[in-house]
Amino acid sequence: MAKNVLILSCSPRKEGNSDLLCDQFALGATEAGCRVEKISAGDRRINYCTACDACQGNGGACVQKDDMAEILDKMISADVIVMATPVYFSTMNAQTKALIDRTYARYTAITGKEFYFIMTAAVGDKELLELTLESLRKFASCLTGSRERGVIYGTGAWNKGDITKSPAMDLAYEMGRNLQ
Repeated sequence: MAKNVLILSCSPRKEGNSDLLCDQFALGATEAGCRVEKISAGDRRINYCTACDACQGNGGACVQKDDMAEILDKMISADVIVMATPVYFSTMNAQTKALIDRTYARYTAITGKEFYFIMTAAVGDKELLELTLESLRKFASCLTGSRERGVIYGTGAWNKGDITKSPAMDLAYEMGRNLQ
């Protein structure tokens, strides 16, 4: 059975380095026969969580009327979730954090997912991306039955398109291609 893959590209920059890695992963996954959808968080309206807790008393419906309810439905129905973020000042960007926080409304329904994490940064040392990776892992650990399947470090990518010269491009494609 073909896997349902949801790619959450959280960079606000279209065709930026994390977005290009998402496209490579998508290409590989499509060739592997998976159903793939990529959501660019920068193209969506995702408000930050206001901690009103209304969602916990009304069946998981957030009172905010933005694009997050649709994204959350897609996360729940996916078999594989790819989360991609540029690294700003040693951590995930605001779009990624807002998306994660907004899963609170129904996070207990995001179960049994395979996770892939993609991070890009100008720095050349992947060790400087570990805090971001740890945060992504902590989010996934809050979801019942989640399993990390792969990590892609897109280092040395400052300018738009720098990642195209990186081995991370091939790695992203291969990880997608090897989905079974």
